[in-house]
Amino acid sequence: MVQLFKCLLKAEKKPIRSHLRSAFIDSLRLTVRGGHGGNGVPKYGGVGGQGGCVYFVAKEGVSLRNVNQKYKTKRIAASSGEDSSKVRILGRRGVDERIEVPVGVQVIADGGKLLGDLNEHESTCIAAGGGAGGCSGNNFLGQPGDQRNINLDLKLIADVGLVGFPNAGKSTFLKSISNAKPKIAAYPFTTIRPQIGSVQYPDLRQITIADLPGLIEGAHANIGMGHKFLKHVERTRLLLLIVDIFGFRLSVEHTKRNCLENIYALNKELELYDETLLDKPCVLLLNKMDVQGARDILKTIKPTIKNLECGLEKCPEEIRPTKLINFERIIPISARSVKRIDVVKEELRDVLDRLAEEKYVPDALEVREQLRIKVGERGPKIT
Repeated sequence: MVQLFKCLLKAEKKPIRSHLRSAFIDSLRLTVRGGHGGNGVPKYGGVGGQGGCVYFVAKEGVSLRNVNQKYKTKRIAASSGEDSSKVRILGRRGVDERIEVPVGVQVIADGGKLLGDLNEHESTCIAAGGGAGGCSGNNFLGQPGDQRNINLDLKLIADVGLVGFPNAGKSTFLKSISNAKPKIAAYPFTTIRPQIGSVQYPDLRQITIADLPGLIEGAHANIGMGHKFLKHVERTRLLLLIVDIFGFRLSVEHTKRNCLENIYALNKELELYDETLLDKPCVLLLNKMDVQGARDILKTIKPTIKNLECGLEKCPEEIRPTKLINFERIIPISARSVKRIDVVKEELRDVLDRLAEEKYVPDALEVREQLRIKVGERGPKIT
C-alpha cells in the first residue's frame, strides 16, 4: 500500500491539452501601486524623492498573455523614492514600472472609470502615480503612492469585423480570404476566441479581418460569448455580416430562423449592445450558395434584404430591430469558392478605399474656407 502511494506521488502531472490552453487573453485584472515617497530631513530642509509610478505603453506585437506570464501574482509595484540625507539633500526619484501592452487596450479602474485608451502605438497611460517626497509642506514625511485595482480590456483593432451566428461559415471564409488558420468543423462554436487574418493584394495593400466568436440571441445581455465578442466590433471600420442562406438553428430547444430572420436578429443584437454600431458601413455575405436550392431562396428574399423596412411586419417581435442597418453591398458567396472569394476581396477594398477618401479628402470649398480663415482674409464667405 505504501509503495502504491509513493508511485502516485511520483507520477508526473499530465500536461494540459493544447486546445484547452487559453492562447488568447482579452481581459486581465491587476493590482497596481505607485512607490512611496522618500522622507525629507527637517534639519537641512532636504526633500525626499518622489515614488515611482506604474504606467502602461502600447506596443505592436505584444499580447496580454505576455503580461499575464510576466506578472503571475497580478500585483505590480513601482519602487519607493530615496530618503533625503545630509549627503544628498534631494533624494532620488523611485524607478517607474513600465508595462508593455498590445495596441487597443483600455485601462479601466474599479467603478468603471476609464484611465486610458491606448489605441495608438507608443501611447501611454499612468495607472498609479508615485507618492510625493517629504518636504516642509507635509512635515517631511513621504506620502504613499496610488494603489488601485484595474482591468486591462483589449478591443481588437481591425479594418473588418466578421459578424455572424455560429456555423455560418466565418472560419471557412477567413481561411479562404486570408493567411489565418482557424479551426473549422461542421458544428457550432468552433471559434471560441478571436482570430485575425490579413488579406494581401498584389500592390502590397493589406486589410485585416477579425473573425469573432459566433454570437447568439441575447449576446447584448452577455449571454453566451456576449460582451467578450461584441466589444471587439467597436474598433472595426467595416462590419462584414455573414449569414447562412438556409437559416440557422442553435439547438433543438431553439427556433429555427430563416436567412432573413437571422439578418434581423443580428441587427437587433448590435442595436441593443450599442446603437452607434449600426452607423458603421456594412457588407452582407450570403453564404453556402453552392448548395442546391440556394438560388431559389436568394431570388425570394433579395428584394426584402435590399429594403429591410418592408419586411419588418413579418419579422417576429422578439428580434424586430428599431434601427435598421444599411448594407453597402450584398454579395452571394460560397466560402469554398476561390472565384467568389476574389470578388469579396475587391468589394471590401473598394468600400474601405471609398470610406478613406470621404474621411481624409476634404471638399475643395472647405479647404478654401479654411485657408481664408488662416490668412485672415476679409470679405464675404465663399459659397
